[in-house]
Amino acid sequence: MKIYDGNGVMLGRIASHVAKDLLLGEEIHIINCEKIVISGNKTFTFALEKQKRDRRGYPLKSQKYSRLPDKFVRRSVRGMLPWKFNRGKKAFENLKCHIGIPNGLISQKTIHLQNDTYKKLPTLYYTTVGETCKHLGGKIIIP
Repeated sequence: MKIYDGNGVMLGRIASHVAKDLLLGEEIHIINCEKIVISGNKTFTFALEKQKRDRRGYPLKSQKYSRLPDKFVRRSVRGMLPWKFNRGKKAFENLKCHIGIPNGLISQKTIHLQNDTYKKLPTLYYTTVGETCKHLGGKIIIP
C-alpha cells in the first residue's frame, strides 16, 4: 500500500504517478486532496471547470463531475487509466482519495513528490483543487 501526500503537488503529475502504480496492481491512498495544485490562471481554471459542468445534453445520460475535492482528483486519475478495458477498471478500484488525513493513516509513511510541486512552475499562476471545488459550489468539510 502506498500513500501519496498531495500537499502542494500538481494534479497532472500526481495523477500520472498514481495511474502508473495502479496499473502495476498496488493499492493507493491519496491524502490532502484539497491541497493539490492546478496550474494556470485562476479565473481561466474556474471558467473551464464551470463550462465543463454546464456542457450537458440530456441530463440523465451526461457525465457527472463532482464538486468534492476527493472525487475531483479521483476523476482526474481515472482519465489516465485505460477505463474501457477490464485492466483499467480493476486498477481504479484500488484507488482511495481522502480530504485531509484520516485517523487510520496518520502514523503511516507518506510519499511526497518533491520534484512535482508548484514551486517548479515558471509563473506562479495556480489554484488548489479545494478552491476550485468551492468556487463550483462544493461544500468542503475537513475532518
